[in-house]
Amino acid sequence: MTTPLKFLQHYSPTLQDKIRQMQAQGLLGEYIKQRYPQQHSIQTDKALYQYSNEIKQAFIRNAPPLDKVHYDSKLGIEHHALGLNTAISRVQGVKLKAKKEIRISSFFKQSPAEFLRMIVVHELAHLKERDHDKAFYQLCQHMEPNYHQLEFDCRVYLLWKNEATDGSE
Repeated sequence: MTTPLKFLQHYSPTLQDKIRQMQAQGLLGEYIKQRYPQQHSIQTDKALYQYSNEIKQAFIRNAPPLDKVHYDSKLGIEHHALGLNTAISRVQGVKLKAKKEIRISSFFKQSPAEFLRMIVVHELAHLKERDHDKAFYQLCQHMEPNYHQLEFDCRVYLLWKNEATDGSE
């Protein structure tokens, strides 16, 4: 039995074998570049906030407002988190105010545009659905109909980038 591929262990063995073959032939990068030739231009926290808010307003207007969206250089593959959605509660007088914050790994500054959208959609969905359940993924697909394919391809991209940086796997 072969070892499951990092980032792809929840996919079928057949699919993993196809990716493993591509990896052995050095074709992962070519696969990604062919499917996703465009990098995005969203490089600042301000632009990321605006981008995220536009998606939120288009699909989940009644979700709590976003107080902050920014790139975080501390999030990455090695921390098993590419994005985080947090609510920071503060007492203001007699009220408890929750500030909604989304942090996206700085890794996505240099990614294809579609992968940034996928991770933003994923974190926005957490504003309404906390768990990774059926309702959560339905909401992700509502905001991005190609969500599942993008998530898979993003995992292939992570495998390729991880392979390039540490030479293993």
